[in-house]
Amino acid sequence: MAGRKSVCCGCSAREVTLTVLFIAMTTVCVTLITVMVSWKPHKDPEPTSPSGHTYWIGAGRADCTGPPAEIPLMGYANPQQTAAGIHTRLYSRAFIVDDGKRRVVFVTADVGMISQRLRLEVLQALQVKYGDLYRQENVVLSGTHTHCGLGGYFQYTLFMMSCKGYIKESIKPLVNGIVKSIDIAHDTMKPGRIYRNRGELDDSSLNRSPQSYLNNPKDERHRYEWNTDKQVLVLKFTDLNGDGIGMLSWFAVHAVSMNYTNRMVSSDNMGYASYLLEQDENPGELPGQGRFVAGFSSSNLGDVSPNTKGPHCANTGLPCDYLNSSCPVGGTKMCKAFGPGEDMFDSTRIIGHNIYRKAKELYDSAVEEVSGVLHFAHQWVNMTDVTVQINDTHTVSTCKPALGHSFAAGTTDGGGDLNFSQGAVEGDPFWDGIRDAIMGKPSNQTQECHHPKPILFSTGEMNVPLPWHPQIVDVQMITIGSVAVVAVPGEMTTMSGRRLREAVKQELESEGAFSDSEVVIAGLSNVYTHYITTYEEYQVQRYEGASTIYGPHTLSAYLQKYRGLARAIAQDRVSELPIGPQPPFFERNLFNWLPAASIDKKPVNSSFGDVLEQVYPVYRQGDVVSVTFVAGNPRNSGDIRDKTFVTVEIYDNRTDTWKVVHTDASWETRFHWLKGSKQQSNSTVEWHIPLSAPSGSYRIKHFGHSKERKNLRPVVTPYEGTSNVFKVATSFYYE
Repeated sequence: MAGRKSVCCGCSAREVTLTVLFIAMTTVCVTLITVMVSWKPHKDPEPTSPSGHTYWIGAGRADCTGPPAEIPLMGYANPQQTAAGIHTRLYSRAFIVDDGKRRVVFVTADVGMISQRLRLEVLQALQVKYGDLYRQENVVLSGTHTHCGLGGYFQYTLFMMSCKGYIKESIKPLVNGIVKSIDIAHDTMKPGRIYRNRGELDDSSLNRSPQSYLNNPKDERHRYEWNTDKQVLVLKFTDLNGDGIGMLSWFAVHAVSMNYTNRMVSSDNMGYASYLLEQDENPGELPGQGRFVAGFSSSNLGDVSPNTKGPHCANTGLPCDYLNSSCPVGGTKMCKAFGPGEDMFDSTRIIGHNIYRKAKELYDSAVEEVSGVLHFAHQWVNMTDVTVQINDTHTVSTCKPALGHSFAAGTTDGGGDLNFSQGAVEGDPFWDGIRDAIMGKPSNQTQECHHPKPILFSTGEMNVPLPWHPQIVDVQMITIGSVAVVAVPGEMTTMSGRRLREAVKQELESEGAFSDSEVVIAGLSNVYTHYITTYEEYQVQRYEGASTIYGPHTLSAYLQKYRGLARAIAQDRVSELPIGPQPPFFERNLFNWLPAASIDKKPVNSSFGDVLEQVYPVYRQGDVVSVTFVAGNPRNSGDIRDKTFVTVEIYDNRTDTWKVVHTDASWETRFHWLKGSKQQSNSTVEWHIPLSAPSGSYRIKHFGHSKERKNLRPVVTPYEGTSNVFKVATSFYYE
């Protein structure tokens, strides 16, 4: 190199600068071209095969709350229970796991149950966005079973009739919310690990049909300590640094702590458990915000109530009749299960906190790592015609759908209004005569098939204007390593779930591909078919047996079908499973009995958002603040997802600004809408001041939309109202 001149020897400073800039720009351009050539849209990540026990994991949460006014709430089948405000918002929580070859999605949504129509519309939306990446085989949709979410998202006549029809303004936010939660999970996928843990939770559940449970074989019952399943299963999702991504938990209990007198949209006890854990893991964030997602999912809750004080006659305080769950005066309507709290809000808080506390304990202590590949299997089954071999010489079959007399009796969590009672194994001439005159008599074949159920509604023989119940049903299972999630299209009782878990576990482990497998029931999944009792429980014909719509051998049919899925997974022969007959997607004859929201009117010399009942000047921690506004119909606010009707704000002296501390998604707030006369309505906002609330100056704001007629046309206009400023202090005496 000696004696060789530098290429820049003798160059001017300007030339050197230009040369350096040229080289730098060339490098940047090459880099950009390389990135553009290798870049793929984030919407469709393609993870490499995980090393060791790592998976690609994503978690997402999205608001799926619909218009909280006038639409019937889904669960208690009470036509008077229409929405009139918000207790807590409803969310969809999605979890995606990918092992490099296969991908599965599990969604738990704050909804009464997943209807077939809801699932089909979600799958259609996913197909448009992602092609075949997310489809019926690898996407599980499960409902938490809150009875205080909106109805109107079904396509079968029975459910449409109880919810004023198929209501687009109700189903649209559900579809969009579920899809958005999957979008977020998809976009945030990263390498991570999964851990599993399980424990038992006492004092949070009660078997509401012990008479039926006791009809199961004695030797089978003696294998279990309790007549409900107490176990809580937790999956813990972390990134490779051990930081939490999310948690998924299953526990078998009805989300009916909020009873049939409630008219506010509410996620109930399971939603409150999610709320608490997400507030823990997302400090400083408002509800529904933050990266950590806590999903609490339903399981085999068919005969399990959270009302742990048990059923008593509301008019006397005495225990209800044991077999029929009725009272001498008032019948089944007076027989109500209570507890454990002083009212439904307190009971929701207690049960939700118990579930949260146990799940958090299991999450924090989870060390057993999940490893292994993913599998998924799915079939559509005509559940009205499944033949089951019960022994070497005999077969049985399922039936066309039908509901028994005890269906109309309701349960101790919410009794019926008419003079029906649970445990009815004979019909009633009066009601049977009315049924025959209006709907027609059930065929002899259907009556024989459902014996000993006295049929009240032979829904499988009723098809006007559309079929009253589904015939084609999803059966589905996903496995994440050694954990098998069985998606069940209904409400399995405690013993039904135990039999199904045992059958699936046997099939998975019979081939040696699985060991120490953990099988969990995900209830209320994919399509709703009411209840699934054991054959023995069915004979008693309490509410759950009367609501087992495919007859006494329904569980046997499901056991056969899910065994088939598990066997195909264990043998790696899922591709050989027949797809089955596709369910219908009805375009015609869907009806909607809900009239459009009316024009809003206001008192003379007032404006929307004006305060009608003002706050007091001072409150203490633990008090309830209440303020009432001139309001419009909340239905006029359209898509309310990711918005709020309410804020509670604290004044920051340092910045001279107001900071939002609560919204209508907060446990501490309650938003009541009251429809008055002359098309006028009010909104009352309550803030239950937590004991931890800092002293200071606060205000409450209400947001909404009014619909008024201008130039003969309806015009929707946003409005807001603000309370007076008030103090929160430890004493009423302040300077």
